[in-house]
Amino acid sequence: MQVARVRKAAGKTGHAAAEPPAPVIADAAGLRRRLVRWYARAKRDLPWRRSRDPYAVWVSEVMLQQTQVERVKEFYRRFMARFPTVRELATAREADVLKHWEGLGYYRRARQLHAAAQAVVADHAAEFPRTVAGLLGLPGIGRYTAGAIASIAFDLPAPIVEANSRRVLARLAGHDEPVGGTGDEPIWELAAAVVPRKGAGVFNQALMDLGAMVCTPDRPLCGGCPLAGDCAAHAAGRVAEIPVMAAARAPKQIRETAVVTRHGDRVLLVCRGPGEWWEGLWDFPREPHGAAGESIGHVRYGVTHHRIECAVVQRRVTRAATPAAESRWVSIAALESLAMTAPGRRIAALVADQPGDHQRATVSRGQRAANRLGRLRGGG
Repeated sequence: MQVARVRKAAGKTGHAAAEPPAPVIADAAGLRRRLVRWYARAKRDLPWRRSRDPYAVWVSEVMLQQTQVERVKEFYRRFMARFPTVRELATAREADVLKHWEGLGYYRRARQLHAAAQAVVADHAAEFPRTVAGLLGLPGIGRYTAGAIASIAFDLPAPIVEANSRRVLARLAGHDEPVGGTGDEPIWELAAAVVPRKGAGVFNQALMDLGAMVCTPDRPLCGGCPLAGDCAAHAAGRVAEIPVMAAARAPKQIRETAVVTRHGDRVLLVCRGPGEWWEGLWDFPREPHGAAGESIGHVRYGVTHHRIECAVVQRRVTRAATPAAESRWVSIAALESLAMTAPGRRIAALVADQPGDHQRATVSRGQRAANRLGRLRGGG
């Protein structure tokens, strides 16, 4: 393997160093053969690989964004059982789609999935576009997802770059520049150069499986890698250094209070609005940290680059005021049927552990009786 990585240092003229050219792989054909042979015997048995239906490929790829494969498996089965076709998804209520997505996180994906299904039905007669450009025109479908659908469902020679394939390609080429975001452009060029004209879907899935199973971020299994002889990072003893990831942003710490307003066995919920985290999902209202109320616990959660410490307080009211348009009173038993935010679901569990008004009244009467008995015995 040869890697074009020549940097020109600034000369006496004071000109800045030239940008290094994109990395290249000399024996792309041989690499493809070795990788596909390995994949034939080692590939993972995943439920979405049993079909080349573009709808099934698309749903799986959206679910797999920022989510572990093992976690996606059961969600994928349930989602496809409820929405087996793009028409079924397109005609569903958004609340139903969000409910079946609950637990996967990044709910914007579900809303975009729903919107794209509606676009496929309305604008393409329920048939997915068979070009990368056409796929990119659908809501929420970006460069990677379009390439995955095009190559896996339609066998078009479309490249892909995601976490696993990025790592494999960067190590193969010895690419030691920071990757991620705009830093991925050289990797995309490399992916486009190596993807075959036929069998692109198999090759792309093999690339991802190699990254997931062998060319792992830590302690990669180079001794069992079918591409070890092609790998510049392995040859240079730099596997642990490549890829070079861009520096992560420091998390922002936030403190808040979730307020559970309770009337009997009903609680007040608010629907997250446009532009908020978890848009369209139900949650308990938030107030600044330190809001008054009976403390019933804490929940901690993360959203993008934020780490949130959330105190949970409960306020019991004697009258259920008419809720605002984006709010509603819901029985505690009915919370399970709603599409709720992840922290909202955890707060609901804290609420379910609290005694209801009837239980509190029973305890109160019992305590008063015990106090009277104690006074009689004590002569008071």
